[in-house]
Amino acid sequence: MKTLRVAICGRNLGALRRLLANLPVSVVTSRPEIVISYGGDGALLGAERDFPGIPKLPLRDSGRNPQCPAHGEKKFLDLLVRGKLTPAPLLKLEAVCGEQTLTAVNDIVLHNRVTTSAIRYRIWLDDELYANRIVGDGLVAATPFGSTGYYRSITHSLFKLGIGLAFNNSTEPTDHLVIRDETVIRVEILRGPAVLLADNCPASHTIHLKRHDTVIIRKSPQTASVLGLDAFRCTACARLRQENPDAS
Repeated sequence: MKTLRVAICGRNLGALRRLLANLPVSVVTSRPEIVISYGGDGALLGAERDFPGIPKLPLRDSGRNPQCPAHGEKKFLDLLVRGKLTPAPLLKLEAVCGEQTLTAVNDIVLHNRVTTSAIRYRIWLDDELYANRIVGDGLVAATPFGSTGYYRSITHSLFKLGIGLAFNNSTEPTDHLVIRDETVIRVEILRGPAVLLADNCPASHTIHLKRHDTVIIRKSPQTASVLGLDAFRCTACARLRQENPDAS
């Protein structure tokens, strides 16, 4: 059986190393064939940021995230080394401001930098003005994968296709939107300061925005490749985590 070059990301990596100890894998820090993220959604997002485009196997740490019997860590590691897991491509978004670009699996977030002061911005969809002025805490542009996160907390809804736009704490009666994933979104800051973020990026990866700065948000030419995605998003496992909040 071929030895796989595997990079590992997340927390509690000692436990993951023990799971890998007797498998035909070589744990590496560069040029991996597969990246295993160990933990929750945040570990997967960090793994894609560090190793973009390389197939990911997201595993939930059973010590922190209870799992149903069908989705144990050992089972999916065995399927991985036997080449029995099919990759699923995930839409990614990119946000461009000047010469700076952010890429996201979950969402691109435009947010006020000063919590006591709203920002003002206008927005175009495919060069057609959608709103001349929106006042609020900001904007969330989410992928279907990311719709279970910040987008859901604002809109109390999910979607499976397209790009979701959620207007965070807007003073205008602006409903959230789900638009085609080919739509190009352009945002101009009318009053800042604001900050632009992608997924759970660290502060060093954010972009600071001021008045008249323009951001383009669109579908990225890149995708994320995820193995065992159905298991990672298993509703039975999610129910166990809700029933055992102290485990996470």
